[in-house]
Amino acid sequence: MPLQLLKYNPGVVKDITQYAAGKNGPYWVDSDLVRFKNGYPEKLGGWQNEQINALDTSGNTTTTATTIDGIARAMTFWRASSDGEDRLAVGTHNHLFIIENNALYDITPLRSETNATTTISEALDSSETAIDLVSVSGFEPSGIVQIGDEIITYSSIVGLTLTGCTRGTNGTAAAEHDIGDTVTQILINPIATVNGSAVITITDTAHGAQNGDWVVLSGSVAVGGISADDINRMSGYQITYIDANTYSITAPAVASSTVSAGGGNAIAIKYLIGIVAGMGTQSASPSLGFGAGGWGLEAWGTPRSSSELEVSLDNSSWNLSLWGEDLLATVRGGAIYYWDTSAGVTNRAVLASSLAGADDVPAISRVTTVSFPDRHFIAGACTVYNQSVTDDMLIRWSSQEEFTKFAPTATNTAGDQRLEVGTKIVAMTAAREETIISTDEAIYGMTFVGGDFVFSFRLLATDSGAAGMNTMISIDGDVFWLGKRNFFNYNGVVNELACSVQYYVFDRMQTNFIDKTTVGHNKAFKEVTWFYVSNDNPAGAINPEPDSYVTYNYAEKAWSVGTMSRTVWSDSFGARKVPFAFDPDGVLYEHETGTSANGAAMNSYIESSPREISESGETLYMVDQVIPDVTMTSETSLSLYMNTRKFPNGSETIKGPFVITSSTEKVSTRAKGRQISMKFQSTGLNDDWTLGDFRVNSRQDGLR
Repeated sequence: MPLQLLKYNPGVVKDITQYAAGKNGPYWVDSDLVRFKNGYPEKLGGWQNEQINALDTSGNTTTTATTIDGIARAMTFWRASSDGEDRLAVGTHNHLFIIENNALYDITPLRSETNATTTISEALDSSETAIDLVSVSGFEPSGIVQIGDEIITYSSIVGLTLTGCTRGTNGTAAAEHDIGDTVTQILINPIATVNGSAVITITDTAHGAQNGDWVVLSGSVAVGGISADDINRMSGYQITYIDANTYSITAPAVASSTVSAGGGNAIAIKYLIGIVAGMGTQSASPSLGFGAGGWGLEAWGTPRSSSELEVSLDNSSWNLSLWGEDLLATVRGGAIYYWDTSAGVTNRAVLASSLAGADDVPAISRVTTVSFPDRHFIAGACTVYNQSVTDDMLIRWSSQEEFTKFAPTATNTAGDQRLEVGTKIVAMTAAREETIISTDEAIYGMTFVGGDFVFSFRLLATDSGAAGMNTMISIDGDVFWLGKRNFFNYNGVVNELACSVQYYVFDRMQTNFIDKTTVGHNKAFKEVTWFYVSNDNPAGAINPEPDSYVTYNYAEKAWSVGTMSRTVWSDSFGARKVPFAFDPDGVLYEHETGTSANGAAMNSYIESSPREISESGETLYMVDQVIPDVTMTSETSLSLYMNTRKFPNGSETIKGPFVITSSTEKVSTRAKGRQISMKFQSTGLNDDWTLGDFRVNSRQDGLR
């Protein structure tokens, strides 16, 4: 017989049988680390670790590599016009960071700090036991303060007054103090160590922290053989709750002696926003406790189990939006924070509601974004105007060009609108001069119209809500998102995407962790990729993270699947010429760089559907030769496997591997069967290839 051309349609098909994929395409049926370009498969580009440098205890950049604390859930990149610096903001499930000049800066907002300062509002003589202050912001309900050289304890705060004061403690002398003198809250020797243990106990009366919250210490001297640098670690420590006045942390070194009270009186303790503020939860979890779930569920007076509950608590995540060159960061189910670029990287984000002139900024929001081009700051599933209750279906927006002005007036454009279809707002993104809003059941379009209404709202589609906050992406005005069991696109109308791997993906996706799914864009290849938690994660894993991906090439209208662990992805932008992403270990990678997986070999492969050489499919054929058509480097070694069957459900015979290099003209195979498929695989560090059209030489070999 003459040479026969084996040509396959672009895309992977897994939702029909492999035999059917051959008859109806033919198509490819499996892949990993492969994309489609111009109709043909090629190996994905590699990735390399981008080093992030740690800071020392003085805040200076070192050459020591570090990783971010927590699981990255959101990030955004921009260049500030004020100083020309490139900045990457990263929100994890327990921190908020800025990466500048490859150095890592913690800008997580503070819940409180022990070294809060203020000034005296009335002159103080040496015997008074009440001290009037200008402000008590950041001061503990009871504690110790220092004014000049005098150390004073207090038992309570009434209004702006420290009461129950004991003057001249800790060996200091009571003295007179003038209006305007500085008052600083301090702790004295709050650190305890135990010989042979890395566990440090800290005493801070009414600290207000919960188990799992984070704390940063500074100003401590060495205690019990644990160095000052180890105690005053810039990245901070996670708290293990003991009681209302004490907690423990684990140092990177063990103590060489037992100390009951140490650290000195210059210690500053900063408590980061934590669980109460919506931070610190890595995975969604059932809403347990007494009274959770429907009426009559389980026995009266007993805490609920997780097995029968449908209500769950969200994992911690962020909405990150740029306001000019500044950052607006919203904790999902928490507050809105503002970070001022001009204040520098040592400055932490602060509550937007604390800024001068702020007016009724929502105390809680689920999702936020900035509308384009009209510039309103939009909050969804947020607190009601002038109330403390939260409405999961409420949209509120600030006055135009004023992100802190949410109270509507006759002279501004602030307002609100309650959506009707669904139970909660899940995601939002800015598209072509409109904002696309997803509830758990429907898609809305929000368009700026000005006038008395400010915005118009259109119900675009029902039964089409996004599966999670980070599953929706806007690309040049078009919007793509992952639904509960399908994929969607909006380009003026909502369309369900025809997906050849839909059932395969959703059947292997762990739906309990679908909200961890994250989406990214690779504009160089016209690809939208969703990273998700698959059933390949260990059974019973408490906190599994995305390990697999599904990619849609919207130019080729082709799908591909594979394995890769990424928790957040960002496309190339400005000075960043290639996409970049974080893995669950907090490592930052540059993608489409080189041919390896950060120096390790990439197991890249693609497998075709079975083909019948004869039109009737009755005759057995012997395939003697394969004539390859591959663009590859001289260092590439591509393995070819020939898989044959006599019947669609019959056993498979695998021939190979046959090695293909850049100089290979033909491959002798001698593979016999009614259906023949091929698998191309590479595992080398320097492998780089693109398949073309293959031809085979075959001869009839009987009916049996």
